[in-house]
Amino acid sequence: MNVIETAVDGLKREFLIQIGAADIDADVQSRLQVLSKKLRMPGFRPGKVPVTLIAKTHGDAVYGEVLQETVNASLRSTLDERKLRPAVEPKVEVTKAGKGEDLEFTLAVEVLPEIEPGDVGAITIDKLVSPVEDDEVQAMIDGFVRSRQEFETVEGKAAEVGDVVTIDFIGRIDGEAFEGGTASGFDLELGSGRFIPGFEDQLTGVTAGTSLDVNVTFPAEYGAAELAGKAAVFETMVTAVKVGKATEIDDEFAKGFGIETVEEFKTALREQIDKQHGQWSRQRMKRDLLDALAKQHDFAVPDSLVAIEIDQIIRSMGDEAKPAEGQDPEARRVELEGEYREIAIRRVRLGLLLAEVGRRSKIDVTQEEVRRAIMDEARRYPGQERQVIEFYTKNEAAMAQLRAPIYEDKVVDLLLEQVQKNERQVSLDELKRDPDEDVDQAA
Repeated sequence: MNVIETAVDGLKREFLIQIGAADIDADVQSRLQVLSKKLRMPGFRPGKVPVTLIAKTHGDAVYGEVLQETVNASLRSTLDERKLRPAVEPKVEVTKAGKGEDLEFTLAVEVLPEIEPGDVGAITIDKLVSPVEDDEVQAMIDGFVRSRQEFETVEGKAAEVGDVVTIDFIGRIDGEAFEGGTASGFDLELGSGRFIPGFEDQLTGVTAGTSLDVNVTFPAEYGAAELAGKAAVFETMVTAVKVGKATEIDDEFAKGFGIETVEEFKTALREQIDKQHGQWSRQRMKRDLLDALAKQHDFAVPDSLVAIEIDQIIRSMGDEAKPAEGQDPEARRVELEGEYREIAIRRVRLGLLLAEVGRRSKIDVTQEEVRRAIMDEARRYPGQERQVIEFYTKNEAAMAQLRAPIYEDKVVDLLLEQVQKNERQVSLDELKRDPDEDVDQAA
């Protein structure tokens, strides 16, 4: 095999690879000999079929098989000998191939860069801490109370926020009833925000037996396009007004959640909230860590990976990425590629850096971790758990998408152990606030 490097351009390499005709022919003949001993043909004893006859019936198929395997083996050895790691699948073009001729093909490959991780110990980030306040615990308890609260009908009661009104209604647009706009015996808690803006407000103060028209306008961004932005009238009859029963927060209440005492219940809630605080804090630390790593590292990244990342960003934008009326689709695409190129480069660079850190640290994702991730995904689709599990177990690409964030989190956790941390106590609002909000306000 003769390998000639024909081009070097940054991370891109091109090679011309030549394999002698004699080597190809020897391999073909060897395989034909093996076939002659395996194949059965009328008129010949087993193992005695002439090679010349096998060549006539199977020669072309064997020759094609040898060419394909030779190209693949030559490609792998070329990359391995030069310790080149492809960023994406290499491109191969056969330029010369024929029986009795040398095999020639070109290999174009974009390789991963050599990465030397910086000194993570030199990075300092804030670790935001927000102690759990009693009112957070109480707010969570109040949420549980609302979700389990029982209501009782009160005759003559004028409905107010927090009460439940039982209603029958028919919705009409331009005098015509529309699909999904009719219900009977519907319980609506005033102040819950479950209905179209303005609907619940018009029911405040009503009593059982009241009949009224509720006039509303569907929001412009309403999910059903045929209703979005349209004015509607709901012919409504109030059949009952219900008031929530008082709930005693005691040991019996706690037992409804499988906990013996109310104090143990509050302790469990406090621990749950504290865990959520820790997750918010880690998210901020991860963001600050990635920002610091982006400033610390500046190495070339493969154009092919950047193009893939840009494509993923544009696809995630949905309708927002569509061209404006009268705009050329290709021009819109070029516009978006220019707008998001730097973001894509940053993402690719950080992804390669984290992968290199993980490789050097021998970080791996275990089968148990993958199994838990699959089960978490399955729980998101009640009733379809079996189908979700089968989808992931039979789809290698989907499995890789599950494995990637687990791997990244393990690498990030490793790096967060190495950075310098400046612990700072903040309010809950500051802990939860998106750092981009500060940038937007400053602008």
